[in-house]
Amino acid sequence: MRFSRSVFGCALVASLVLAGLAATPAGAAVPHTVQPGETLWSIAAANNFTTRALAAYNGLRVDSPVVAGRTIQIPSESEALGTAPRTSTASVSETRGTTSESSEPRPLGGYTVRPGDTLSQIAARSGVTVRQLAWMNGIDLAEPLQIGTALKLPSGSALAAPGVSQPVPTRVPQAPPNPSPLRLTSSQIGQVAAEHGVSPSLAAAIAWQESGFNNGAVSSANARGVMQVLPGTWTWVEQNLARQALDPNSAIDNVSAGSLYLRQLIRDAGGSQSLAAAYYYQGEASVRAMGMLPATQRYVANVMTLRARFGG
Repeated sequence: MRFSRSVFGCALVASLVLAGLAATPAGAAVPHTVQPGETLWSIAAANNFTTRALAAYNGLRVDSPVVAGRTIQIPSESEALGTAPRTSTASVSETRGTTSESSEPRPLGGYTVRPGDTLSQIAARSGVTVRQLAWMNGIDLAEPLQIGTALKLPSGSALAAPGVSQPVPTRVPQAPPNPSPLRLTSSQIGQVAAEHGVSPSLAAAIAWQESGFNNGAVSSANARGVMQVLPGTWTWVEQNLARQALDPNSAIDNVSAGSLYLRQLIRDAGGSQSLAAAYYYQGEASVRAMGMLPATQRYVANVMTLRARFGG
């Protein structure tokens, strides 16, 4: 799954949950008191600005930490355009959250490690700790970070800039679950899902949307298998939801992990299967903090349509 909550859904993206943050008015800047756990990026993202524009308006560096209790100003679009540094004429969309600069947050996807990257630098740009980023992606902190490694980042974090060539093929960290060359059928997926109390058609629709039922699938965001489960999600499900150890090489157990996780998300969503699908894709805490991103809305619409194909 591209945006899996795992524990990271609540713990990793908890820094994005912004208390009392008002939308930016059209005409003038408004003050915002920094809350515990907030970052410059998370405040910018909540107001649909790039980190660079918000930092420039407040006279800060993009990587500047913000201290809880401090007041910063949330500019209007025109004020942000007047202060954001740029090498060419900037439009409102460039100052808002649609910029293509590699240092700015973008809505969805993963990141492939490039020459010169370190895990600490990537974590800092993503607004999470090194330990959280390593846990989520199955990275051993004792080992050097290898070029080409696929990493999953929190929803909205900085990603590789478009057009930047990756020097080596994508590398998947050695952590469960493991991709294997096996395809399942919708009936196999539905049977496993039903055993865990999940709608067979919903599980099959998500599995098809995620991988096409292919357990050998590995996404650019480091999700693996039929249900596109992240290493951190796999570990969390094993420790909190599964009644027995799961086989990381088994396509059936990949579906079990995804189904158990989906069952928990349905509970968290108050029984709403469409909202649970959004949680599955984007991450629960991210949806709660920022609402469904446009790509998430398309994902949910596709899943709900696919359900009819797999028995409704």
